[in-house]
Parts: sequence; C-alpha cells; structure tokens
Amino acid sequence: MKSPFLQEMTGSEPLTIDEEYAMQQSWRADSDKPPPSSSSPLECTFIVLAKDRQARPNDYDIYDNGQMIGDVNFYLNNTENPLEAELEVMLAEDGASGKGIATEVLALMMHYAANDVGVTDFVARIKEVNDASIHIFTKKLGFVETERSQAFKEVTLRRKADNELRSQLDQLAGHAVRTEYKTS
Repeated sequence: MKSPFLQEMTGSEPLTIDEEYAMQQSWRADSDKPPPSSSSPLECTFIVLAKDRQARPNDYDIYDNGQMIGDVNFYLNNTENPLEAELEVMLAEDGASGKGIATEVLALMMHYAANDVGVTDFVARIKEVNDASIHIFTKKLGFVETERSQAFKEVTLRRKADNELRSQLDQLAGHAVRTEYKTS
C-alpha cells in the first residue's frame, strides 16, 4: 500500500493487519450506521492473505499467516435496490498482480454475496485509468459498462446475479473451503 497509484485507485492508506481488524471493528460499531440485520449485513470484507503453500502445502491455516496482501469488499448501500452489492477489490503487495488472485477473491466474495446474503445485482465503480480492474470485471466476470462519471473519472460496471453468473461463480469458487473468523 505504499504505491501512490494504488492509494489513488482505492482511496486507501497503508494498514497493518492489526489496524485492518481494528478498522473493521470500528465500522461495525459506528453509531452513525443503522445496525445490520442478521440476514443482510451493510458491508462485508474478506481480508486476502498470502498463501505460503511451499512452506506448508498440506497444513495451511489462515490464522498462522499474517501476510495481508489486500482485501475484497461489498456494500449494500443502494436504498432503491437493497440487494445490490457494490464491490471493491485491492491487492497491495508487489508481485500479487497478474496471478488471478483478484479474480479469485472477487468470485469468492460474489459467491458468498449471492448465495448467503441473497444479492441479486452487482456494481463496481472503478477509476477510468485502472485498466487492470476494468479488465477483471468485464473480461473475467462479465460485467458491462453502464455509465461514466466525468466528475469522478470513474466507470460504473454492473452484472446481474443470474443463473449464468451463479454457475460461473460455482466453478471459480468450487475449490474453496469456508473458514469462519475467530475473535480469540
């Protein structure tokens, strides 16, 4: 997250994994937000950790690996369509780009959002100059451009959570094993 380009593209600043967890806690406790219902959270974040499969190919536990390389989020913030999830993905570590990681974590997040939360529509707003992210959403995940904002210099991409997408997400996320977050 020391890259000025990455910070501009994501509107982010560098955080340690402990700071990221603390920020997630503060978002959850924010008194300005209505409390999330148990069936429909207002936001959801998956923290992306590096896989060190060479060191431990058959014994991998995310809680033993502190190397955070990014995150993927969705927000239910459209009052006209409460089941529309706005997606964001960010990989901050050098060498993480171009390996399919962003596509994989987006597919996992979308799979969770569609199947566990009931999301029916996805939207992504991406800076116009962020060709890599636009490519992932349009070419890998089938999103289509629906608008451009000259003021914010960003493109809006959308995709319905239809049967075709659900099938694609099942294929992309089928290998995943769910591990719930531990608080202690």
